[in-house]
Amino acid sequence: MLDLFSFSSLSLRVKLVLSFLAVTLGAILVLAFAVAIAVQSYFISAEREALQRQAAYEAQYIEYIYQRVGATWDNFVPAMSPRGEPMLLVLVDSHGNPLFCSQPDFLLKDNCNDPVLKQALAQSLQGQEVDGNIQVTTREGSFNSLYVSIPLEYNGQIIGAMSLSSPQSYPPGFLEQVNQAIIIAGFIVALLVTLFSLFLARSLTRPLESLTQAAEQMKQGKYTQRVEPPKTQDELGQLAQTFNAMADTIEADVNELRRQDQVRLDLLANIAHDLATPLTAIQGFSEAMADDMITDRAARQETAQRIAREVQRLRRLVADIQQMSSLETGHTLLDLAPLDMHTLVDETLAVIAPECEQMGIALDNEIPPGIPLVLADSDRITQVLLNLLDNARRHTPRGGKICVGAAPGEKSLSIWISDTGVGIDPEDLPHVFERFYRADRSRTGATGGSGLGLSIVRAIITAHNGRIKAESSPGRGTKITFTLPLAGQEVQGDSSSHIRGQGVPIHPSSPGVCAAPPRLGL
Repeated sequence: MLDLFSFSSLSLRVKLVLSFLAVTLGAILVLAFAVAIAVQSYFISAEREALQRQAAYEAQYIEYIYQRVGATWDNFVPAMSPRGEPMLLVLVDSHGNPLFCSQPDFLLKDNCNDPVLKQALAQSLQGQEVDGNIQVTTREGSFNSLYVSIPLEYNGQIIGAMSLSSPQSYPPGFLEQVNQAIIIAGFIVALLVTLFSLFLARSLTRPLESLTQAAEQMKQGKYTQRVEPPKTQDELGQLAQTFNAMADTIEADVNELRRQDQVRLDLLANIAHDLATPLTAIQGFSEAMADDMITDRAARQETAQRIAREVQRLRRLVADIQQMSSLETGHTLLDLAPLDMHTLVDETLAVIAPECEQMGIALDNEIPPGIPLVLADSDRITQVLLNLLDNARRHTPRGGKICVGAAPGEKSLSIWISDTGVGIDPEDLPHVFERFYRADRSRTGATGGSGLGLSIVRAIITAHNGRIKAESSPGRGTKITFTLPLAGQEVQGDSSSHIRGQGVPIHPSSPGVCAAPPRLGL
């Protein structure tokens, strides 16, 4: 017999087959027991009813003879005709005195004085009908016999009692044959159940085996592994679909982790590169001054100023990195208040206007006065505007134009900054908000900034629950649009929101703004 440990180590398919067999064999045993009892009870009940009918018939015959001989037992026995049935008939008067006993010749005479029959006859003299079993003895042994004892009546008076006994008539070994037939049928059913259970267990365990193999493959790092869902729409089919959905999620997460890891490596490489350039310059200038290679006072003063500029570049780079980290990790708190974008843009354009005038670039604030207020941090939005305007200034040739416009939506205000500059190549456009990304590979930190400006802009806008997107065509200018929530709209979330850089339609461009290229809806 299998113990609990060995059974638990079996495969699911074997467990299912053994379970089906155990249930089937148990049902067959219970059925055989129930059928045997039912058959035996039926035969015994049928024989008892037949014997009771026979006893009633004999009682009527005896009462008829009793009446015919003058309602007395004196001449009753000679009037009884010889009996040919192999039955034991015992007759007593109202006082229990034996009157008559008829039985086959092969039975012993002691059967007429059976104490069980005497007790039954005594009860019948009290008006009761009694039945049961007795052991009838023959010259060769004994056998079981049914008996019925009933009272005899005449004119409402009990005049005696009679007992009629007959051997059980169902064939010997009949119940054993019934049980044997049930057992044979049970084995046939068990064989069919085994075949069916094997088929059913195979159909149930095959999807599970496929799921197990796929899970093993995924454990080894093969995240593209999938299972073929079964044709049935039962729990196994749902499990297979859920597994595939889970595998899709895991594969996407793993790919994202790998991408993030590559971004981190690229970030470290970019930081190292942007730090190495000024440090190399500082080291060279410092060594030159320390070795008295620069003796002219004016040259030494210029070298010291170059060192100071490189140090300032390092300070700006470190500050940008710290600000970017603070924004993305949610450590920067926003001082939200109602803000008039028309006034803020005027103030920001006044800051950058002198540099643009020197380059011959026109500035235009197209945001109408009285535009709905936004809920924003004025210092951060000023930083956004300065970054975007400075970026547009550096890429707009002399005689160009930079425009700032806005249009209210249902819950947010769309602000855009467009220029008539050189534009951005289509392959570079999706990456302009990535950290340290420079569309012009020839530009260095000295000529093109730290590479974090647009990333910081995106972080600030995302912290305001806004969205930002750039659209451009080479030689036809660039337009960057972002949204801010209107005053009275709750800012959901906080400044720790992750930046995904996904642009969405925000505001359709106005034709003819800054002579910009045709715009698609942003």
